[in-house]
Amino acid sequence: MKDLKKNCRAAVIQCAPVLFDKEASARRCAELIGEAAKEKPDLIVLPELIVPGYPYGMTFGFTVGSRKEPGRRDWLRYAKNSVLVPGPETKLFGEAARAARAWVSAGISERDPVTGTLYNSNVIFAPDGRLAALHRKLKPTGAERLVWGDADRNFFPVVDTPWGPIGCLICWEAYMPLARAALYQKGVTILISCNTNDNPEWQATVRHIALEGRCYVINCDQFFRRSDYPADLEEREAVEALPETVCRGGSCVAAPFGHCLCEPVWDREAILYADLDLDRVAASRMEFDPCGHYARPDVLRLEVNDK
Repeated sequence: MKDLKKNCRAAVIQCAPVLFDKEASARRCAELIGEAAKEKPDLIVLPELIVPGYPYGMTFGFTVGSRKEPGRRDWLRYAKNSVLVPGPETKLFGEAARAARAWVSAGISERDPVTGTLYNSNVIFAPDGRLAALHRKLKPTGAERLVWGDADRNFFPVVDTPWGPIGCLICWEAYMPLARAALYQKGVTILISCNTNDNPEWQATVRHIALEGRCYVINCDQFFRRSDYPADLEEREAVEALPETVCRGGSCVAAPFGHCLCEPVWDREAILYADLDLDRVAASRMEFDPCGHYARPDVLRLEVNDK
């Protein structure tokens, strides 16, 4: 492990998207980045699919063996509001990162400019505004597979920062043991977990990963309501069946020994701030380093097919 800058101030933005509206969602994110920047953080994290939102509860008309045209129209609307990389929305994020003088991580629905396939992606911008990393979710979860494709390139990117390598796992990717190990092998000191997952079991997962990976885990979730859905969606019955609070949040920060440095926040939008002491990462690896002295590469070895 290289010598690291000791202190990193992180801002975790738990917020709602402007659902199905990429331009308005990106503008709102830029405003929130500016708000967080008042506390001079080094790293600012936004949730999974914050642009243009996570269409929780919707089916887009898919059933086994058939599709419904009204659902197809909702899907087309969502696809058109998914983000091209690079594009106007990523430009706005880069400008916000540069103005904040901070690393910025955000979840987007990405649209491939050639194939049109959608991906559940995460982008990380450097303090100079450049796009430093693009990560596509390796395997969408459950019915998400009807909306987003499997990642097809750039597996497990990390960005080299003064506080060590920072990487990202999107939602249930964190339940994939080998995906976690792929980032541990790269020496991540801060692991960003952007998600839309407000169940209590997830809190145990966040703390376990911090303890297992001997790293900080930044758990960033959305908070949004049924009333945040556009009123003119075709699939109104599915939306109206949702509870008023669709996703409760639960964003938090877990430290390398597995305790919460920043306790979960529920049922509201908020910006959480946490001061990360990178000496704690190094100290935590004294007795356990999952891909270092506690590993047995002669018995167990992970190979990532980057091609």
